[in-house]
Amino acid sequence: MTKFDEIYQTLVRKIMVEGITEVSERTRHETKALPGVHFQIDLEKDGFPILTLRKTPIKMFVAEQVWFIAGSRKPEEMLRSFTKIWDDFTNPQDVVTVAYGYRWRKHFGRDQLGLLIELLQKEPSSRQGVVITWDPAQDGLSLFKKKNVPCPYTFTANIIGGRLHFHNIIRSNDIILGLPSDVPGFALLASILAQKLKVRPGIYSHSISNAHIYDSHYFAAEEIMKRENDHEPLRLALPKNSFDRAEKKDKKLVEEIVANLEKQYKPLEPIKGIKIVL
Repeated sequence: MTKFDEIYQTLVRKIMVEGITEVSERTRHETKALPGVHFQIDLEKDGFPILTLRKTPIKMFVAEQVWFIAGSRKPEEMLRSFTKIWDDFTNPQDVVTVAYGYRWRKHFGRDQLGLLIELLQKEPSSRQGVVITWDPAQDGLSLFKKKNVPCPYTFTANIIGGRLHFHNIIRSNDIILGLPSDVPGFALLASILAQKLKVRPGIYSHSISNAHIYDSHYFAAEEIMKRENDHEPLRLALPKNSFDRAEKKDKKLVEEIVANLEKQYKPLEPIKGIKIVL
């Protein structure tokens, strides 16, 4: 199996065997959960992390990240051509008020992503490459139920040894539906940033405060634990100027990245009947 397949299957098994069983007041679903989960993937050595133990929709996470880089919060701006993943979180004006890319580029009155690139271009050894998604004025610390608050709420980027290392920090991760898209999505962002900074991609780190599996997904977890796949590591070959093209919401960029990955991707069959818990 690929490195990511091994990490994922081990995590699913650990949660199902050792996870603490509780019922969420918000969703009314039982979950098995573990605190403080962390893993790393070397994007050069281990390959690009896409789960092959079941099919993951590549087009979804690629389009999502390009949309994030563009700083948009309207799904009609390119994203909906590829996926309707954010449609459940739009307001009556068809705007995702907590769109990650908008938070990175516009929400706080500064372009965090642009400033991150400028900082690491001028001072590659800087340890201050931090991008925040969470807005303490609006998010969390409230019993009022919102459609969405950020799950991946901050990330850091460091250039060490000529490689860009990316640390993604997640407050809450749905292991069956969320994590298999979050990891390749943010690994893609890390790779695009590395290309823009003219350095090699490095280690992608993923830290989860609350890693959980919903009761309605237990059947899928049981199936994942049984599966094996003899899959070669995937290698991401980014088109030139990917960051600049993403800023322009270039649909062809999405298609080119997807084509590169899909020609290598030979996943096992999908697990049917997995529904998102909102």
